[in-house]
Amino acid sequence: MSAPAVSFEFFPPKSLAGSFRLWDCVNTLAPLDPTFVSVTYGAGGTTRKLTHEAVSTIHRTSGLNVAAHLTCVDATRQETLEIASAYADAGVTETVALRGDAPKGSAKFTPNPEGFASSVELISALADTGKFQIRVGAYPEKHPEAADQAADIAFLKRKIDAGACSAITQFFFEAETFFRFRDACVKAGIDAPIIPGILPIENWKGTQKFAAQCGTAIPQIIHDAFTNAERDGTCDLLATALATELCDDLRQGGVDHLHFYTLNKPELTRDVCHALGVTPKVRLQNVA
Repeated sequence: MSAPAVSFEFFPPKSLAGSFRLWDCVNTLAPLDPTFVSVTYGAGGTTRKLTHEAVSTIHRTSGLNVAAHLTCVDATRQETLEIASAYADAGVTETVALRGDAPKGSAKFTPNPEGFASSVELISALADTGKFQIRVGAYPEKHPEAADQAADIAFLKRKIDAGACSAITQFFFEAETFFRFRDACVKAGIDAPIIPGILPIENWKGTQKFAAQCGTAIPQIIHDAFTNAERDGTCDLLATALATELCDDLRQGGVDHLHFYTLNKPELTRDVCHALGVTPKVRLQNVA
């Protein structure tokens, strides 16, 4: 079996130390020749300017195909489309279009009176420009605000029909979770690629909190394994083994593209990729 295609998600730095960590992450993972890398927005659109700067810099200096996150939060339609236009002018023609999380302190998402009311509206407007390849988010275990998974999948189909070319899932811990979701999407008439999102567990406590927020179930066997690993000081070894096993199971089920949430800490992602046969590509330049 050949090595899978991979892509990586970064988040924009909020400090000088964060900038160094981001560039270290980019430099560590760029040799693995990702299909694309994406850069997130903070909750409530709090890192919009930082995201733009990070996307532009990574695109300009690394040669990587960068997908910029765009959300509907706290911006007018005109402001959002101006940001998108600036990306296109800079040569960034991929985007991940999301509704976005509510600003801190808000109980739920409330659209700007002059903004996009939903990700479907944002996707449609971006598609109308003819400038972008648009990816969207998907929830294999139901979005926390959705009535049920059927409603979730129906909304995903609306996003694909509005102009999205593929979807990237929220992270999950069992391959069967993804396979059930993928099959349900096909049954609903979704024919766009569904790319599984993988989270190597760099911080067990943080992962549990994150999973609770986005409705991701953690199997008891993983809880037990990390309890033992924390006692033995083997958390990184366990995290690498679990993520590699999950990715291998997905590959056996026909998945040919894996998207990694790096949290700007590249070592675990790099090690998992190496275990899957994704190795650095040697580029010969200026050879006399």
